[in-house]
Amino acid sequence: MSAPAGLSPVQAAREAARRERWREPTVGLRLVLLLAWALLPLTAPSFQTLDLALKIALFATLAASFDVVIGYTGIVSFGHAMFFGFGAYAVALAVGKLGAPTYGHVLLGFLVGMAVSATVAIVIGAFSLRVKALFFAMITLAFAEFALILAVQWSALTGGEDGLSPKLPGVFAAGASGPFGLSGRLVTYYTVLAVCLGCFLMMRRFVHSPLGRTLQAIRDNELRAEALGYRTFVFQLVASSFGSVVATVLGGCYTLWVRYVNPESALGIPIMLDVLLMVIIGGIGTLYGGIVGAAVLLTARTLLPNLRGLGATMFSGSEILQRLSERWLLYFGILFILVVFFFPRGVLGTLREVAARRRRGAAPEG
Repeated sequence: MSAPAGLSPVQAAREAARRERWREPTVGLRLVLLLAWALLPLTAPSFQTLDLALKIALFATLAASFDVVIGYTGIVSFGHAMFFGFGAYAVALAVGKLGAPTYGHVLLGFLVGMAVSATVAIVIGAFSLRVKALFFAMITLAFAEFALILAVQWSALTGGEDGLSPKLPGVFAAGASGPFGLSGRLVTYYTVLAVCLGCFLMMRRFVHSPLGRTLQAIRDNELRAEALGYRTFVFQLVASSFGSVVATVLGGCYTLWVRYVNPESALGIPIMLDVLLMVIIGGIGTLYGGIVGAAVLLTARTLLPNLRGLGATMFSGSEILQRLSERWLLYFGILFILVVFFFPRGVLGTLREVAARRRRGAAPEG
């Protein structure tokens, strides 16, 4: 099939792939999910529901930013949550330490956090990306531990283990009212949701761009990419810095929503493990798999502890059944094992693989 007039074969292939993406059956599902997030405050206005929904959006986007690094570039990093913490602390410090809080302080916090994260990502990458992937993973883990210890020990600035509870400006302040009769909490909800959507669209454009395709080629065969003339180190450095800056923006949004930050909630290693689990559950190299992973992990973590009260009510006469209902971490572990067993490439990755296999089987033989 010849290329349309004025387009090279490569440009024609990209244009065809772009059109095909908008014809995918999952496009409608994405729009439904976005609509559900937007209308949730009207249908289920309880704070617990809003908090769970927005944290799913935040951590799904954070998992997607990590997927850009590990899934599309092939870089194993254990310090991705550190950049999330940089953003959270930068906004909290800018709002809480520079006088009366203003919108300018919020913006300054985001900008400083992004600058610090980009600089740290470049420094780490410059010294460790040229060597084996395991060395890079260990270096990022060491930096993450150092950042956690620094946040705990530098209590004069960070508040130590007690953390910071910044007062936010304007409509973001507690008890404030916003436009159109919305409360300040709902304004914050829609603001953070819009930032998550913007970051997701930016990452989608990144991975589908020529740069993103080059990164996938480097991930699949770095030696061949180098033989073709690509400076693989530079491309990996760009991808690592890009994912880190996105994580920083999300960390600042986390502070806007939670209005509190401490070392464990923003820089702790468990956050990194949660993000890694989300990517594994959803599917590495899928980008949208983070939504599935975050929904499964955070929903299970929110609902399963309620089994304790439910068990005490339903099985008041049986001590064994009450004890079993308290072991929600055990059930969560079983759930994770089942997901990995039945979806070896993650939920979304396995579904995509099955769909591709069916399309190949249904295609007429030439």
